[in-house]
Amino acid sequence: MMSSHLRHDVFDRAMGAFLGVAIGDAMGMPSQTMSRQRIADVYGRISDLTDAVADQPVSAGLRAGTITDDTEQSLLLARMLIEGKGRFDETQWAKALLDWERDTHARGVNDLLGPSTKRAIDALLRGVPASETGRFGTTNGAAMRIVPVAISVPARPVQRLVDAVEQACRVTHNTAEAIASAAAVAAVVSAGLDGATVDQAVSHAIEAAQLGEQRGTPAKAGSMSERIAEAWEMAGQELDPAQIAEQIGTSVAAIESVPMAFAILRLANGDFWQAAVMAANIGDDTDTIGAIAGGMAGACCGATKLPQLQVAKVVAVNHLDLAPLVSGLLDLRAQASHTAGART
Repeated sequence: MMSSHLRHDVFDRAMGAFLGVAIGDAMGMPSQTMSRQRIADVYGRISDLTDAVADQPVSAGLRAGTITDDTEQSLLLARMLIEGKGRFDETQWAKALLDWERDTHARGVNDLLGPSTKRAIDALLRGVPASETGRFGTTNGAAMRIVPVAISVPARPVQRLVDAVEQACRVTHNTAEAIASAAAVAAVVSAGLDGATVDQAVSHAIEAAQLGEQRGTPAKAGSMSERIAEAWEMAGQELDPAQIAEQIGTSVAAIESVPMAFAILRLANGDFWQAAVMAANIGDDTDTIGAIAGGMAGACCGATKLPQLQVAKVVAVNHLDLAPLVSGLLDLRAQASHTAGART
């Protein structure tokens, strides 16, 4: 039986992962889709939660601390997993995403479904089988919202974790690069819950990505596991973030933004706040890179080590109540561990 101290530590790390997504997302909100030069011209350097300017292309006028689609879809997935007791209903997931998009329209927010997700759901509702709808989804939409799966499924055996990731990806992102990218992120988060540091979790991420890139439509952009390893190596050479971004890329393509999130983690030495600030200023898909890097860093350090002023602001601005979701996901994780133990 898990000791009370260990249970508290796992809860703290799971909460850190979810809060890490939210804060990293909110930090990148005012700069998303903007070039590094444009960010510098408009904001100078983003070093804290910041209001979006009135002419921001996506998040115009949103107040400091506001989350975007990255966190909102993560919350959506968490609720669905808990309500389904860990079972993943692909049709229900598609409908939930469509309902969420309608709600964003009603709120006057421009953070709508990404191109891969929108195309896949339209196809599913036309009657295209779920095995086919996501075959062109190569963006980072699957990786940005994968934290709930990572919290609900133990890190080992990695095959089971990748199976769960693939299931969550299939409807919208059934491609090797998308599944591999989400598997790599999930591996770091799940290993973080078990006590791993970012450095310790990277090899697990590479292993998960190698398994993930054998799933779905074969990759066209290259090997995700190799790209993550390359980005991690470049970050170890103490290059400027902009230099790495020029070579790796920071777009919505999973093959660019997810390895860049790993590079930022290493450049920041696993420090959550440094990673969040770096991501917010890196250019292009800043909110998603921040959410991914933040979720991984938060899982490896825990909520108590996150900057508490920023935690309080993001929670208050977005009326977040994460504890019930984290508890529900950890119940699923415990059930999965018990099932695995019973089979051995």
